[in-house]
Amino acid sequence: MLLGSQLRRLREARGITREAAGYSIRASESKISRMELGRVSFKTRDVEDLLTLYGITDEAERTSLLSLAKEANVAGWWHSYSDVLPNWFPTYVGLEGAASLIRVYEVQFVHGLLQTEEYARAVVRRGMRDASEADVERRVALRLERQKHLVSESAPELHIVLDEAALRRPYGDRQVMRGQLQHLIEVSERPNVRLQVMPFSFGGHAGESGAFTLLSFPESDLSDVVYLEQLTSALYLDKREDVTQYEKALGELQHDSPGPDESRDVLRGLLQLS
Repeated sequence: MLLGSQLRRLREARGITREAAGYSIRASESKISRMELGRVSFKTRDVEDLLTLYGITDEAERTSLLSLAKEANVAGWWHSYSDVLPNWFPTYVGLEGAASLIRVYEVQFVHGLLQTEEYARAVVRRGMRDASEADVERRVALRLERQKHLVSESAPELHIVLDEAALRRPYGDRQVMRGQLQHLIEVSERPNVRLQVMPFSFGGHAGESGAFTLLSFPESDLSDVVYLEQLTSALYLDKREDVTQYEKALGELQHDSPGPDESRDVLRGLLQLS
């Protein structure tokens, strides 16, 4: 995505159309569009030809961008789980790992980054009723691997609003739910985590359209991305007007929910009741 956005910036600065850029590398206009969105792999020769077309002659700049192209083609660690992942999800895992700020509203269950192993296993089993035990365990392993990013040196900020429904809907037995609630209390104390609970008592709220995730990146060239997961696919929205609407909705959810300290009290109350 970073390389694609830089290529788009260079093309637009020269006033070159996508059609003309595609012609220069023997490709279609749609291929250039997919390259600029970071949706396809990059051939070194194509990037070299585009840089020449865009008038980039400085050797240091060319070397930097060509190095970025090589990095972009290296498969991420999550590709080893491709046998148990739906085809739209590896893109999300890659974006999640690159994000510096992850903002979430979740209503069905606890978000994957905050699930305990036992709770994750119960969620996966419920969602993959026909899966083998080996496939279930690989999905759980992937979820736990994703969570390592949250405690790494380059850990992102995680701002999450959990609907009370996600906390009251049981996955697994009583012990699993108690362990999950306790884990949420503990993880909410981390400096890079802001966890809020939207209580039933508030009534209708800005999350009426369902769960969503907002991903922001440290590179200024990269636009924010909204991730919307569906039953058989997912949507990735990066148009400014779309992102703005979801930012507004999340801002209202955060404003209308109890703050992090009060939300921990809500979690403690639910733990006592469980």
